Amino acid sequence: MDITVEKYDHQAGKDYCELTLTNDQGMQVKLLNYGATLEQVLLPGENGLENVILSLPSPADYAVARNYLGGTVGRIVGRVRRGQWQLGNQLIQLPVNSGKNHAHGGTGTDTQVFAFQPQITKQSVKVTMTLVDPNGANGYPGTLKMQVSYELDNQNRLTYRIQAVTDQVTVFNPTNHVYFNLDGPETTVVDQHLKIASDYYLPLDAESLPYRGRAAVAGTVFDFRRGKRLGDVLEGDDPAIVADRGLNHPFMLTGRQPVVTLTSLRKNRVMRMQTTAPTVVVYTANHFAHTPGVTAKIGQYDGVAFEAQVAPQEGSDLTPLTLMPGEHYDRQTSWQFDF
Repeated sequence: MDITVEKYDHQAGKDYCELTLTNDQGMQVKLLNYGATLEQVLLPGENGLENVILSLPSPADYAVARNYLGGTVGRIVGRVRRGQWQLGNQLIQLPVNSGKNHAHGGTGTDTQVFAFQPQITKQSVKVTMTLVDPNGANGYPGTLKMQVSYELDNQNRLTYRIQAVTDQVTVFNPTNHVYFNLDGPETTVVDQHLKIASDYYLPLDAESLPYRGRAAVAGTVFDFRRGKRLGDVLEGDDPAIVADRGLNHPFMLTGRQPVVTLTSLRKNRVMRMQTTAPTVVVYTANHFAHTPGVTAKIGQYDGVAFEAQVAPQEGSDLTPLTLMPGEHYDRQTSWQFDF
């Protein structure tokens, strides 16, 4: 078990560092303290280590343009309709930065530099990152103290945990926005098989927000309970998929674990995800299009994200996202890799 730290930049009095976690099975995980970002997940293969998540060419690229790859996105990852939060008689206006709505926390936590502390034991390697998000940042009330940890063990399980406390009533619904592709770089995920422990999903309106409550997955393209090839959904003509150019939908979890199983038959790899969150938003990298710049090598369907969170709300009542003073926010997600 080992952790190495390499500084790659220094701005505004802060070191920007890449941290590499290695277990005894040869698996490696690369992290950035910029945005508490999961940069690479490297699995041993026939030709050495191969990255199975979408990544930018270099650590410095993550601060060039905001693409959410592997970032800890908050304070709220999803959209808030019109950016409005009704708190009792008070209407709190969050920045409108996605059409008419608020999304991804404004200039959110994935754009901040975290302090960090490595830890090595016989069983695992762990990095704990901390951030104080001040009162009023991006329109959010309350000074928020946030702790994000990544822990890699010898069972090839990577555990991601977010903890937080606030000194005022606020809203908090972060997630890690990592995109998986078990077939490795320069392929799409259309031939990978996906299974989700979900009986209900949330239909979306034209602004990609829920608008009519939950709907049963049975008899729809959103039924992944027994698992199926992703391409059978993405390459079909279902109006809900066509409207969003792919999957971008919240799946309400049954409580059965693992909540997600992603399988590559081509590479004989499996990723099993467990989480304490009630929902995963499944997003198939619909908007990527090999645009010149740091994402030039990333195209549509080149990865799939499973964003563990509370589902986005239909209106301005954000009660399910509310964090109270004295309350301890604690959410955990793990990704188990078989290869």
